[in-house]
Amino acid sequence: MSDPAHMLAGDDKRRSAIGDLLDAGLETEAFPRCDTDAQVREIVNRLQLLPLDDMRGRLVVAGVTGHTVAHPEAEIDQPCETCMYYLVHRKYCELPELDIPVEPHWSCRLWRI
Repeated sequence: MSDPAHMLAGDDKRRSAIGDLLDAGLETEAFPRCDTDAQVREIVNRLQLLPLDDMRGRLVVAGVTGHTVAHPEAEIDQPCETCMYYLVHRKYCELPELDIPVEPHWSCRLWRI
């Protein structure tokens, strides 16, 4: 059985490393936003082709940003904290192909209600 405190500490360390990459200007594919199932499948398929340890590649393909992005046409903010994949108490994205700790105000193009 894994130790929850150890898991959360590991999440904090990974979240900080991801934040550092984003703050340093990592350019990600934040647009176009995924509005259809076909668009989501395309991005998920691309993520599945990446090695599990390619965090930078996963961030780029998923379009993760260190700030909230508003959908350009729907004019709706899309922060992680309002996404169906967001685990509130863990501050975590549980989308299997992404599976990363995140900040509530971050965003990605796979955002879903």
